[in-house]
Amino acid sequence: MYPTLYDAILDIFGISIPAFKIVMMFGFWVAVAFLAANWVMTLELKRYEKEGKIHASQLPRVAPNLIVEYISNGVIGFIFGFKMVYLALNFSKHAGNPQGFLLSGEGSWLFGILLAIAFIAYKFYELKNEKPIEEGEMYTVHPYMLMGNLTLVAAISGFAGAKLFHHLEYFSQLVDDPMILFRDPFSGLTYFGGLIGGGIGVLWYAGKKGINWKSMLDVGGPAVILGYGIGRMGCHMSGDGDWGVVNLAPKPGWLNWLPDWAWSYSYPNNVHGLILENPVWPTPLYEVIMALIIFGILWSIRKKFVPGVLFGIYFIFAGMERFLIEKIRVNPDQFDGVAFTQAELISMTMIIAGIAGIIYFNKIAKNKSN
Repeated sequence: MYPTLYDAILDIFGISIPAFKIVMMFGFWVAVAFLAANWVMTLELKRYEKEGKIHASQLPRVAPNLIVEYISNGVIGFIFGFKMVYLALNFSKHAGNPQGFLLSGEGSWLFGILLAIAFIAYKFYELKNEKPIEEGEMYTVHPYMLMGNLTLVAAISGFAGAKLFHHLEYFSQLVDDPMILFRDPFSGLTYFGGLIGGGIGVLWYAGKKGINWKSMLDVGGPAVILGYGIGRMGCHMSGDGDWGVVNLAPKPGWLNWLPDWAWSYSYPNNVHGLILENPVWPTPLYEVIMALIIFGILWSIRKKFVPGVLFGIYFIFAGMERFLIEKIRVNPDQFDGVAFTQAELISMTMIIAGIAGIIYFNKIAKNKSN
């Protein structure tokens, strides 16, 4: 396993790039997942606009608030100098735990102040040389141009949802130690919480910008499952503990072509430093495969339905995938010892909601056509 991108590059290619020690493998794949989802949604938003399903908007130009511009650039410059420059100058000291350093109060005040001044000065130069903005002048905003903000909204609301659902799932731990929220904020993230939180955030922002919510759902379905599959690659390659239960069963003869590690794996050198006494099901790998298959199906049929139906199909597939994988995945029992997990409950809800959604959206389309 590869806790960092450095470990992966060194093992696979034999190349040592020390700077990659600060790039955690899981975080790297999450970033790739966001980029892939962004790309897919951009393609779909362009297609939807071309087909007349969604439309560009005309907005008046507004002069920037100079105080906000200078303060925001100064803050960014200070953080970059305080943290990143200091990290570069003390790389060997913090390469083993970059997250701990980033969340600490350690840094360089000198470089923070210098870069804050530099960023403010550059913004002053940039604004001074810009063409003056004519108040009220209209400009065109195409839906795909909102993807940067949509991605940011999805990341923030998804992170909040992932943390919330994780702590609801392990509520007793939170009660026993409330400071766990702040001690390691980047651990303990639940996929379904991220999906729900991110979905709410994206629909809210898209609605504010005049994008039809049903179209936004259909645009998001294939992108979300693609991002999920890519993100699970990060779970597998880093060995983040999101693996399956112990698997001591011999590999069936008809699967002789399958590598042993794809049947049962001990996740050596995992990011937590855990030594597994027995090999387990590599469930993240299975989820990567299933998610990519689902994405392929959704992508191939995405033009065949009335608005909203594609997302209903995504909900059914995603719910079935997660419900099935939960049977061999490490998870605490929920509901007072009943062998039923939060993810299984949400999965079943997704399947039911997906079926109901398909019926509902088809009924709406039929009524409109009559």
